[in-house]
Amino acid sequence: MAKKRPSPPPATTILLVRHGQTPTTGTTLPGRAPGLHLADVGTQQAERAAERIGELATVTALYTSPLERAKETAAPIGKTLGMRPKVERGLLEADFGDWTGGELKALMKLPEWQTVQRAPSTFRFPNGESFAEMQHRIVGTLERLRAAHPGGTIVCVSHADPIKAAVAHALGTHLDLFQRIVVSTCSISALAWPVGGAPIALTVNSTGGSLAELRPS
Repeated sequence: MAKKRPSPPPATTILLVRHGQTPTTGTTLPGRAPGLHLADVGTQQAERAAERIGELATVTALYTSPLERAKETAAPIGKTLGMRPKVERGLLEADFGDWTGGELKALMKLPEWQTVQRAPSTFRFPNGESFAEMQHRIVGTLERLRAAHPGGTIVCVSHADPIKAAVAHALGTHLDLFQRIVVSTCSISALAWPVGGAPIALTVNSTGGSLAELRPS
């Protein structure tokens, strides 16, 4: 009688949460500069995200970028889940280098802006990080966290560009097309990441409704 093959271990579910709205959202490229906090509406968004995540049966761990706006978004999630957010530097915003703190309307006038939008895989921010390095960093971080929580559900609070890069990786989308992915403030994007396999995108930019039914089809 043939031996029954053991079932593969279940995939890890990773919830990628963008931080809530800040006073500069949509007008400035804050990058990694310290001192930027959530606006009142951002705090409300974080509380709503916490409610949605709290509906899940089990969450194994909660991680956050070290920037204030991310930690302030993770705080109500941690309170709802009854766990303390762990700071993970791999979830940091991209290093925009000399562009840090620049106004978007001014940056959009630079000739390099078209490269950022149309061929980001070829671009490095002056004295900062390249998009390719950012994607390598976030994917490597999520792979490491997945390995630490096999079969669990983890929450990672991060920033728009790293989340978009991780989603692009899961979708098999070239980095040059990742700007077509929308990640709104306090939206939740979910990946199922099996052991030894490629991640699967369960939902992208979810801003409402139940997360309870997230699972691979």
